[in-house]
Amino acid sequence: MKQVIVIYGVPRDPAAFDRHYAGVHIPLTRKMPHLKGFEVSCGPVAAAGGGAPVHLVAILSYASAADLDASLASPEGQAAVADVANFATGGATLLTIDSNSVL
Repeated sequence: MKQVIVIYGVPRDPAAFDRHYAGVHIPLTRKMPHLKGFEVSCGPVAAAGGGAPVHLVAILSYASAADLDASLASPEGQAAVADVANFATGGATLLTIDSNSVL
């Protein structure tokens, strides 16, 4: 499975971030083709060892790298990616990983 982990830093206005994320960004992201899973953190995010403060973590799952690439290249994917600049004033770090369930 291919996953994208998005770590959002603390924005200038957390309430505005939350409104935009719930009302605009989640609906945009859910329209992305080939998306197999979409999870978001709820409540405070604790950074281990005093790391940089984190506001929200999102995990998007795809069956393959080809599905991820196609999803990001789609008009829906491009719209979701472009939307990040509209609310992520605390920055966003994206990690792309291959994952296997070990449980």
